[in-house]
Amino acid sequence: MHDRVIETVRHAVITHHKRSGAVLFSDTTLRDGEQMPGATLEPDDKLQIARALEAAGVHSLDAGFPASSEQDIQAIRKMIGVIRKPVLTALCRTVRSDVDAADRALDGNPDHKRGVSLFCGTSPLHRRYKLEKSQAEVLNIITDSIGYASEKFRIVAFSPEDASRTEIDFLCRCYVEAIDCGATTIGFPDTVGVLTPEKAVDFIRAIQDRVHNLDRALLAVHFHNDLGLAVANTLACIREGANVVQCTVNGIGERAGNASLEEVAMALALHPDQYQRSFRIDTTQLAPLCRLVAELTGVMIPRMKPVGGANVFATEAGIHQDGLLKHPDTYLPFHPETVGADGIRLVLGRHSGRRAVAHRLEAMGLDSSDKAVLAVVERIKQQPKGTVVDDELLRRLATAGTS
Repeated sequence: MHDRVIETVRHAVITHHKRSGAVLFSDTTLRDGEQMPGATLEPDDKLQIARALEAAGVHSLDAGFPASSEQDIQAIRKMIGVIRKPVLTALCRTVRSDVDAADRALDGNPDHKRGVSLFCGTSPLHRRYKLEKSQAEVLNIITDSIGYASEKFRIVAFSPEDASRTEIDFLCRCYVEAIDCGATTIGFPDTVGVLTPEKAVDFIRAIQDRVHNLDRALLAVHFHNDLGLAVANTLACIREGANVVQCTVNGIGERAGNASLEEVAMALALHPDQYQRSFRIDTTQLAPLCRLVAELTGVMIPRMKPVGGANVFATEAGIHQDGLLKHPDTYLPFHPETVGADGIRLVLGRHSGRRAVAHRLEAMGLDSSDKAVLAVVERIKQQPKGTVVDDELLRRLATAGTS
């Protein structure tokens, strides 16, 4: 009787999520993102980022890999009772001892807020060289471990590692049997980041057509960025009906990284007519979240990185500066406050025009007459390459020849 009640509740929750049409963000910064060389996080760092992710509105947190290290267990234990809104999940190989380690690490978290995410290589490459197993043996491993996990967890996700290079018939068979054994989410990972949006959509359509019991599980996607297409692939699959997207803040992760949470969220926010999917990310939290992850991981954000990069709301070009001063929408896709950024920054340099210089001089209480502005513009153009025209230098240039 108890098992039937649990199964009824599971099915009701999954049905609700599917009918709502909402995109659920599953963040894996603390696990997959941390695998990036040089991005190791201490347990207290992970807790701090987890708090920020909770404030941003993620649905679930891939909190760590308990079987891999005591540090991961400590980090997860720190989140118990503190991180209350997102589901906390732990990564596991398809090994019973990994499931046991996850069970211990997540002990004390409510049943509806704790889960495991199991993975097993399914592609011919992984079966032959990594696992040395046949298709039948891999299926047995998957069904045994998921069945065992479902005895301890209500939320069980399964992802076939290297799914994008797995034969589609075998891939769908893995999904069908995983769901039959208790998987509540099935993931489609492009482990080595080789797909294009069109091919990603082909996979999702095949899964939707061939996995006959998909009504009993959510469909998640997880893209790596080796071709620079992780965000594009994620968005294509959202349009095709994926329920869950797995991302990292700043797109950090193995090799070229993962789909960037902030980029996916802003694309959905700016194009509701195209995607027609709701989501619960508070975009005003994105820029501070990007800065926090960069600070704690030590992986700096590239200046031209969308959403969180230093140049997103900065310009030195005179035409752009003039336009921004007249109306910010002339040269911005969205306002800084939309993502919680500091504001527009008009950088003075060789490419700056009179309007930006006049604006800055006036703000500093200096002479901003046409004659004074023209003189300062000419002096700026004479500065050596790479010179930063800060307030101190600008004051000197504005007062040169007046003493």
